[in-house]
Order: sequence, then structure tokens, then C-alpha cells
Amino acid sequence: MSSDKPSTLFGYCRVSTGSQTTENQKLELEQAGYQVAYWFQDVGISGKCPASQRPAFQEMLSKIRPGETLLVSKLDRLGRDAADILNTVKDLRNRGIHVIVHQLGNTDLTSPAGKLLLTMLSALAEMERDLLVERTQAGLARAKAEGKKLGRKAKTTEAQRQEIRQQLQRGQSVSAVARAYNISRANVIGIRDRSC
Repeated sequence: MSSDKPSTLFGYCRVSTGSQTTENQKLELEQAGYQVAYWFQDVGISGKCPASQRPAFQEMLSKIRPGETLLVSKLDRLGRDAADILNTVKDLRNRGIHVIVHQLGNTDLTSPAGKLLLTMLSALAEMERDLLVERTQAGLARAKAEGKKLGRKAKTTEAQRQEIRQQLQRGQSVSAVARAYNISRANVIGIRDRSC
């Protein structure tokens, strides 16, 4: 390890389930020669959870200071997706905190090379979002062309909706009808209002 790295290292680890352990991540970083001063770990926290909502990550953010370094073994420890990772690193950079991801060859993501890496990551994330939107729109268009009805499946048939309207007209309460058809009051009201 080069001597120009900031002296205070904050290590952060995360595992998705309580049956897993963060020991392998810690060992990987220690074997790479890092002298971590403070460890923070989120156990049983899904990778789908944004970094800002992880308890140990929040605690680490409250203690780390400008000029210090956050160290993680892999990029996905920093957030749930590319956008979350980018926001996390940007926030840390704005606070003057270095971010090192061992998996990326120890590149400080707040350095010029790290910024380039994050810019590429951001472009990939944007392309990913655009492709997802494009695929979704193509799928909807194909379904419409095939005559498929889009949206949620109705909880009642047209015959049941007519029965519901008749029962309401005869003075049956919205709640009683909802219970009888095992649907919500809002559904019954919607059926009643659409009859006008």
C-alpha cells in the first residue's frame, strides 16, 4: 500500500441475511494490507435497501470526517444500484471523504480516475434505464396489438357488477355488498359511480 493514503480508514461491510457473516469481507481487506481503524457492518440488510437507509452505514456517515477514507471490498456495498452508488459517492466526495473499492483495484472513487469510472458507471446506468423503458413500451405495444387487455385484472365480472348495482339501488349498504363479494368498499363505490 502506498503511503499517500489517508491514515484513518473506515471499513464498511454488508451481508443480506443474518446467517451470513462479514468476516470474509474484513479478511479480504486486511489481507490486502489495509489497516482499518473503525469497522461498520450491516447484517441482514438486503442489497435492495439504499445505502442511506442502512443503520450501520448511517452511523458510519455520522462519524467519518473530511480527509478520512471509506473502504469497501466491492462496489455493491455502497448502494442498491448504479444511481444509488453514484449519489452515495458524490455525497461523500462533497464532504471531502475518500472512497476506495478494493474490487476496482483500490481506485479512490473521488480522484480524477475514480470520477471517470463513476461517469462511465452513470452512463451505463442511464442506458440500463433507457433500455428498460424501451423494452417495457415495446412489450405494452405488442400486448395491445395482440388484443390483450392491459392493467389489473378486474375483481368482478360484468354480471357481478350489474348485480352489485341492483343491490345498491334496492338499498343494500356499500359495506354489506363489499363483504358479500369479498371486495373493498372503494371497489363497490367505483362500480356504483361508473353506472351513471
